[in-house]
Amino acid sequence: MSVLKDFQGFVMRGNVVDMAVGIIIGASFGAIVKSLVDDVIMPPIGLALGNVDFSNLFVVLKDGAKLPPPYATIAQAHAAGAVTLNYGLFINTVITFIIVAIAVFILIRAMMHLQNRLIKPVAAAPTTKECPQCCSAININAKRCPNCTSSV
Repeated sequence: MSVLKDFQGFVMRGNVVDMAVGIIIGASFGAIVKSLVDDVIMPPIGLALGNVDFSNLFVVLKDGAKLPPPYATIAQAHAAGAVTLNYGLFINTVITFIIVAIAVFILIRAMMHLQNRLIKPVAAAPTTKECPQCCSAININAKRCPNCTSSV
């Protein structure tokens, strides 16, 4: 029973719950960015490059045993048992990563900017005071001024 209570105490701590929420939101954000890259960004780029579908750019490393090449899609190549190098999918993944990295950078930068505006620096406690007789700066704990020797 103590193991279950320890586990419950671990899971219910604030930072673990926050981390879980962050992971869930991050996964959802990753799915949105993947859709943005695959469905919105890459089709116009492929069209501009002459109707190229980046998700189907590949090189056949070994022909399939079931069906001879050429293969129009990666799915056809894999169905034929061919070994392929899928560089188009890699390009999509790199673009997805760059977009996620930029979005996270912008988010962190905005949070830091907001935090700097909301949290004002606390002034340090004074370490000196002014002598009432000679107006020189003396240590805050001093009983006598070292310059004029008056009692403070």
